[in-house]
Formats: sequence, structure tokens, C-alpha cells
Amino acid sequence: MAMKGLDELIRKMKELEKATAALDGEITSVGFDPHDPQSIELAIQQMEAAIDERVGDYSKNDMVQKIVIEMKERYRQAILDRAATGRTEGESES
Repeated sequence: MAMKGLDELIRKMKELEKATAALDGEITSVGFDPHDPQSIELAIQQMEAAIDERVGDYSKNDMVQKIVIEMKERYRQAILDRAATGRTEGESES
């Protein structure tokens, strides 16, 4: 019985390794209008879809999903921060 658990852990670790390799490097490039909330949301959705596409084969692996959730949140926040900076810079140019 213990061997089955070990085999499962080994399988998950191999999938995790493949998923992290798939997520290495540039995932996608998004553009948006910092003054348009819908444009920002579409950029976030595009980013999330690109991540999901890269790791789709491992979507049932809980270890992979934890990394995916953290990565999506990090990139989501980066997009929101870029939008805020874009709005601020746009206001200072006026």
C-alpha cells in the first residue's frame, strides 16, 4: 500500500517538473488600455488562458495547481499595477 502512495508522489513530482519547465520564460504578451477596466480584465483573462494552456495536461495535479494559482495572482497584480502606473503617467502628462 505504501508503494502506491510513493508511485503517486513520484508521478506528481514528474508532472510538476514538466509544468514548471512549460511555464519558464515568456508566457504571453498582453496589451491593454489602462483607462478601460474591460481592457484590463481581458488582458488578465488572456494571461490566465495562456498559463492554463501551458499546463493543461497537469490540471488535476494539486501541486501544479498551487503554482498556477500563485502565478496567476502574481501576473494579475502586475497587470493591475501597470494599469495604475499608466493612468498616473497619463494624468501627469495632461
